[in-house]
Amino acid sequence: MEPGSIGLLIGLALFVLLALRVPVAFALAFTGIMFPVMFKGTLSISSLGEAFFANLAEFTLLSIPMFIVMGAAVAASPAGKDLYEALDRWLNRVPGGLIISNIGACSIFAALSGSSPATCAAIGKMGIPEMRERGYPDGVATGSIAAGGTLGILIPPSITMIVYGIATQTSIGRLFLAGLLPGLMLTLLFMGWSLFAAHRAGYSFAKGRTVSWRDRFIILPRVLPFLAIIVGVLWVLYGGVATPSEAAGVGAAFCVILAVVIYRLWQPRHLWKILSTSMKESVMILMIIACSAVFSQMLSQFYITQTVAQSIAAADLSPWTLMLTINLFLLVAGFFLPPVAVILMTAPILLPIVTQAGFDPYWFAVVFTINMEIGLITPPVGLNLYVINGIVPDVPLSTILKGALPYMLCMVLAIVLLFIFPQIATWLPDMWMGTAL
Repeated sequence: MEPGSIGLLIGLALFVLLALRVPVAFALAFTGIMFPVMFKGTLSISSLGEAFFANLAEFTLLSIPMFIVMGAAVAASPAGKDLYEALDRWLNRVPGGLIISNIGACSIFAALSGSSPATCAAIGKMGIPEMRERGYPDGVATGSIAAGGTLGILIPPSITMIVYGIATQTSIGRLFLAGLLPGLMLTLLFMGWSLFAAHRAGYSFAKGRTVSWRDRFIILPRVLPFLAIIVGVLWVLYGGVATPSEAAGVGAAFCVILAVVIYRLWQPRHLWKILSTSMKESVMILMIIACSAVFSQMLSQFYITQTVAQSIAAADLSPWTLMLTINLFLLVAGFFLPPVAVILMTAPILLPIVTQAGFDPYWFAVVFTINMEIGLITPPVGLNLYVINGIVPDVPLSTILKGALPYMLCMVLAIVLLFIFPQIATWLPDMWMGTAL
């Protein structure tokens, strides 16, 4: 059979396995083993075991469990509650300050935890009831938290960016810098829409409780140390003081120490919760990474990767038509698959095509990630939507989706702005680390 026909069969088989709710890692591994055996015999899979373990031998992979431990320590403590409360107190007199507080808390907590569902759960449990109590529309209250949680995969330190860097052999430090300004831009777009939507719904921004200056300052000692960790991790990483793995290890250690000292999480059950949560999530991500190597090698054996690249090149599309086509593909893939899986399966194929068309690889990483953010608040997967629905089950899922829709459009607008002004993603890494080769 021709590579194109085999590729269609592989895609169909993978889709069926995922539709049957087979875990992503096992679906990739099963497909990667089954097709070589079917078409080439059992000897063709002799090298797959080596590919599986070789993909786990990357030293940079150590940063993934360390950043996960860092996030788990924050998520297991009341840090999210304190962060939300601190922003609410300081922005109490700002028009629409509660919305800004929630999205700001989401962006900071997402950067600390690196997990969109954890951010939605931590900030949503406090922010959504408070916003509804003060009269904010249900769609704004739920949609702003669902969208705010997605910022964690773009604002550094981002586990998704680490996986992208490993899959494409690009600099993780440069990826972090590339995502910083677009992440802040998205945060401002989310805040702007939230304020407009609340104002359009007739909400009076004058509502709110009175907060003294003493109340504002008294909570800062619980929040500032965690913010200092983010700044410290990024500084040692960008300053060339430490590798991503070393920076992640130090950040994880300090987050655990702060959780123990500030929140008295010294009991074994507290520490066990942090470590067990980190272990489960780390194993899941690393299994997907390892199994994606098996899947990728299988694609290479059947010349599918090469055929796809040649077909796109033969189509002779203009660079912007090519990029629009890739964005539509990523958007649809994000509807059905988690970001890590999409990155590992498609980024190694797409990046050479994109760079050959003249686009910056780090700019593309940001555009790629924003597409994955849209998938987190879009059915049928839309993990953040279901997390929010679990927090406020009396709010219909349709209302949450309707409230999240404008934030999807904000993300599309961000992609358009990145198309028009690619310097939003490339200026900071080029200034800090020099122009990429």
